[in-house]
Amino acid sequence: MPITPATATQTSSNGTADAILLELVDENGVTIGTAEKLAAHQPPGQLHRAFSVFLFDERGRLLLQQRALGKYHSPGVWSNTCCGHPYPGEAPFAAAARRTFEELGVSPSLLAEAGTVRYNHPDPESGLVEQEYNHLFVGLVQSPLRPDAEEVGDTAFVTPAELAERHAGDTFSSWFMTVLDAARPAVRELTGPSAGW
Repeated sequence: MPITPATATQTSSNGTADAILLELVDENGVTIGTAEKLAAHQPPGQLHRAFSVFLFDERGRLLLQQRALGKYHSPGVWSNTCCGHPYPGEAPFAAAARRTFEELGVSPSLLAEAGTVRYNHPDPESGLVEQEYNHLFVGLVQSPLRPDAEEVGDTAFVTPAELAERHAGDTFSSWFMTVLDAARPAVRELTGPSAGW
């Protein structure tokens, strides 16, 4: 599959632009259909497949991403390393690796599954709804970042204490704590007890 920004349209063989489609799923994560990306996020939201990535450096610090101001959903807020939606039929692991490279210009040196979490988070700013069956991944980043400015406003590596301080003062995505809490067992296994996660 070609590398395509998540907010761009795909062009079909006849030259017309196709809407980006997401996989709709049932409560067990079984695919039941597709929906156009923006339509799936309109209230009350349609349950769809998503992924969230948490990458750490060699010191056990979490890589945060500040979403670019031009994003249609949750612009300018801080969130986990990378998140997004697989294309219909694309494995969540492949989508997570693809989007991490597209957004941050880096391939994780390790990426492992960390479970799933289902949530329903309305975003009061945009009026959109995150009704997601989210596949979680944890991993390591050991290469310099090369963020895409259209996707990423800023990045920061943080310890748990630094995250708590930043979370108290900055605006974070509505889903951030839900996905982080769900991924914590895998995060602790990856980073070890000394990292404090």
